[in-house]
Amino acid sequence: MTAEEEGTIGSLSHVKKLGLHAQEIEFVRSVYMKNNTAQETGKEAERLGIRLSIHAPYFVNLCNPEKLEASMKRITDSAERGHHMNASVVVFHPGYYGKLEKKEALRRVKEACAEMGSLLRDNGWDVKLGPETTGKVSQFGTVDEILSICEDVKECVPVIDWSHLFAKYQGKPDFRGLLKSVTDAGFREIHTHFSNIEFTEKGERRHLTLDHRQPDFADVAKIILESDIKEITIISESPILEKDSLVMKNVLEELGHSF
Repeated sequence: MTAEEEGTIGSLSHVKKLGLHAQEIEFVRSVYMKNNTAQETGKEAERLGIRLSIHAPYFVNLCNPEKLEASMKRITDSAERGHHMNASVVVFHPGYYGKLEKKEALRRVKEACAEMGSLLRDNGWDVKLGPETTGKVSQFGTVDEILSICEDVKECVPVIDWSHLFAKYQGKPDFRGLLKSVTDAGFREIHTHFSNIEFTEKGERRHLTLDHRQPDFADVAKIILESDIKEITIISESPILEKDSLVMKNVLEELGHSF
């Protein structure tokens, strides 16, 4: 077992001690974990009562034919490990529009997701693919685009990144309306990411700590608690993961949510 693998398993007990309930395994640079270690990770997470998810490598672009095969392999390799560790979802950024019309980009991403979904079925991998809403104007990944994929490909579920949407809509997103479109589409168990974010006219620039209140987590938490969501996972992507994870938990508790 590599040091990185050992570190991943060891981190679960730390998450438990903090009183948190979910952890996203980061494969953002590479899918470093072997299947047997994934199984050990899943068993330890189950023992501790921690829900697992995976973030697939960043180097993915399903819109570009030259990068398609390698991109799909990174996602499906992540999904294979996700199955073995009993993760709920494999999160990934679908890609960039480039010179494509948005309709054509959607067709390509949807086709790739359908092919990956078929591979999951053929291998019996019990994990969902999670195309994520993205934060840059040049990136594929509006709520409507993500929902279009997930409504057509049953192996896919939407992943909502609140900070990305804040950046994409230049600090003025209709979070309530966007979330309603997700629940109206039948998705009531939702995986999400949250942090604060700095943005420009091109969208996302960098993640920030929650004290910047861009967006204010308390406002988002109220929208979540007032929605039709049955179950939600909120993963911190703050530069200070642990501290801001606990801040979010405390805010939810202050608003009356019990874990």
